Amino acid sequence: MDHSQDTLVDESSIRYDGWRIVAVCFLVATFGWAFGFYGQSVYVAELHRIHGWPTSLISTATTFFYLFGALLVAFVSEAIRAFGPRNCLLAGVFAMASAAALIGQVTAPWQLYAVNGLLAFGWVGTSLGMITNTLGLWFDKKRGMAISLALNGASFGGIAGVPLMVAAIASFGFSGAMIVAAVTMVVLLVPVVLILVGRPPDRMNIALALVAADAPSASRIRARAVRDAAFLSVSIAFALVLFAQVGFIVHLISFLDPVIGRERAAIAVALMTAMAVVGRVLFSTVIDRLNQRLASAISFVSQAVALTVVINLQNDIALMAACALFGFSVGNLITMPALIVQREFDPRSFGVLVSLITAINQITYAFGPGVIGLLRDASGSYILPFYGCIGLELTAAVLIMVRGRSARP
Repeated sequence: MDHSQDTLVDESSIRYDGWRIVAVCFLVATFGWAFGFYGQSVYVAELHRIHGWPTSLISTATTFFYLFGALLVAFVSEAIRAFGPRNCLLAGVFAMASAAALIGQVTAPWQLYAVNGLLAFGWVGTSLGMITNTLGLWFDKKRGMAISLALNGASFGGIAGVPLMVAAIASFGFSGAMIVAAVTMVVLLVPVVLILVGRPPDRMNIALALVAADAPSASRIRARAVRDAAFLSVSIAFALVLFAQVGFIVHLISFLDPVIGRERAAIAVALMTAMAVVGRVLFSTVIDRLNQRLASAISFVSQAVALTVVINLQNDIALMAACALFGFSVGNLITMPALIVQREFDPRSFGVLVSLITAINQITYAFGPGVIGLLRDASGSYILPFYGCIGLELTAAVLIMVRGRSARP
């Protein structure tokens, strides 16, 4: 083949092969977030119902899941370079499916921690770090749009995953439903990844080789980043917000269940994630022309307003509306850090910095479910921990506007 043709490929063309990778990543994100992110809300509620374990104990296992995953995700870019995107995606799918099947079989707390450790491997191989680094091998100019579109799968995982999981549990029981879900994941995703995910385009391989020739090492990039005010303001702000966001979402069904019932609580989660899709799609059309830090700050404040409504109003309609408002920015807060990194930092550092910021965020928000669970058990309600989340959201809205000096040469 004439490689000169490959260098002239238009990433915006519908015929460009990179868009099939976007479709694959969409499907991977759907299952990854359904089982690894939104699914935690179901696990907390079901394990508490079945075994009577304290909410704080189950939530702490969720914290372990996020924390262990954070230690792994920092090395995603190196794993992809060593084993290739196809093998890494397949490893993530098998780990996630195995953990999903096993979590319905646990009978002791130590088993819950072991399964969450396996689930962490699956989460790393099917979530943000893997998807952004994989798409970075196929996209340059349209990378932001590609990431935004692929991560709509994350929201779809909440829209479809949680209600289907709750319905399946009602029909097959928790154990049977998780086995069915795991088998479905493997049957759907493995053939798609094997058939559609191949080598990145030659032009990307050449570009990566040229960049690698004079790029600093990954360890050096990380060392510089943790001393850069621009990077720290992004990573800390999003870490605080995601601490609040993840903690709230994991406990959402448990909070809403006694107020509006389990089925309506599942609908509220679905509505929240549907609004996440709407928000991400709307933002994807204009985000390259916006001040991304200001857009992030506005999103943080909107979540704080939604949490205030959730705490103070018990009306069904008001609670649904608050979940919708909260969800409008959920998807963008997953996507935005990578877009800010792409805009403001050295493009040679994109993969390493995205993995690093994902790890920092995940280490921080790993404690969200556990801390909220502990505060809930200590105070007897979710009012205290949710007000704490509001404080974190408003603090982050101020911090994200601290730009620092330009990090991009």
